[in-house]
Amino acid sequence: MTEPYQYQPRHVEKNPAKEFRIGEGRISCYLSLTLSILSLLAVLAYLYPAYLTTAELRQVYDAEQLQLLLKYAMYFSLFFAALTFGLNKGKYKLYGLVAISLTLIGFALGGYNIPIGQVEPRELSLGVDWLILAFLGSVVIFMTLEKLFPKYRDQVITRPEWAVDMFYFCFNHLAISAILIFANYHASHFDWAVSPSVQSTVQAMPVWLQVILIILAADFVLYWEHRAYHEVKTLWPIHAVHHSVEHLDWLAGSRGHFVQVFSERAMVMIPLYLLGADESALNIYVTFAALQAILIHCNVDIPFGPLKTIFVTPQFHHWHHSSEKPAIDTNYSAHTVLFDRLFGTYHLPGNYWPAEYGTTVRLPRQIWGQTWYPIVRWKQRLGKKLP
Repeated sequence: MTEPYQYQPRHVEKNPAKEFRIGEGRISCYLSLTLSILSLLAVLAYLYPAYLTTAELRQVYDAEQLQLLLKYAMYFSLFFAALTFGLNKGKYKLYGLVAISLTLIGFALGGYNIPIGQVEPRELSLGVDWLILAFLGSVVIFMTLEKLFPKYRDQVITRPEWAVDMFYFCFNHLAISAILIFANYHASHFDWAVSPSVQSTVQAMPVWLQVILIILAADFVLYWEHRAYHEVKTLWPIHAVHHSVEHLDWLAGSRGHFVQVFSERAMVMIPLYLLGADESALNIYVTFAALQAILIHCNVDIPFGPLKTIFVTPQFHHWHHSSEKPAIDTNYSAHTVLFDRLFGTYHLPGNYWPAEYGTTVRLPRQIWGQTWYPIVRWKQRLGKKLP
């Protein structure tokens, strides 16, 4: 008779050297450097909007109002840089100097006074505006939640490999136009499956019902795509990059091989395309999906109550990222727990959380090594017939 698995608590060691403390200059240093980089990127986006902004997002925000936000960001960057110089005598002064230099370059290029005019539409561009707004929104919402409701209080913001995941975050947002072009191109191959009667029926539904239908349809597709990435041996090395993260927080979900990033968006576009729901319903779903995708990776312990029996929550998805034996190849769903329950892959052992995260075979820790990992693994399997 097999003994029941003994779940253990996760221990996160304190790291005083990386903790942010008021008065040492580190907080002001990071703030000034972050604001200076975002400000310079925003200035470049205002200078070259056709190349550095996304047409879909430009329809949502007010460029003139955001220039006011840019103004405050540039001045606060200089303020925090000056504060860093006053508080710190060490290496952070260099970062403060870099922040001042980047902000002054932004001012020299026109700063927050760049004229706003008509933008020539381009199919392919870098989503600098999407990157800036997504970063600010994520920091304000999810870092706040992680500080108010931390699961692991001793896990620091700059935990191991946070810079690697920041690269993935930037790539995923800058490449948004290319991702959408590929996804739409992929969905267009399913014209043969479009049913005008089905789309008319969907459009006649109340918006709230359309949103529920979209969530379930997208979740069904994402469940099986996700399961294939785990259980088809040829596909697993691609998805393993996402699972190589060993410390979950709001940034961890960004890690993913570019092949998976493109394929996942392409697959979820199919049900959205076939249903033909109203734009308002699609916008609600996209917002819901984007926020949930970040939340479920967060270092938060929020009591969701009865909602955890319906929706994918951080505890549920953290188990999906666990390298412990009972959790391997479980919890594939992206939005609801419905399909994991239906197809026997549900795993949520009471109030327990994982003790270990990552993959059973450790992947390279650098971006370049992770990018090439699938090819290396495929070559190994072909040469040595690995399992």
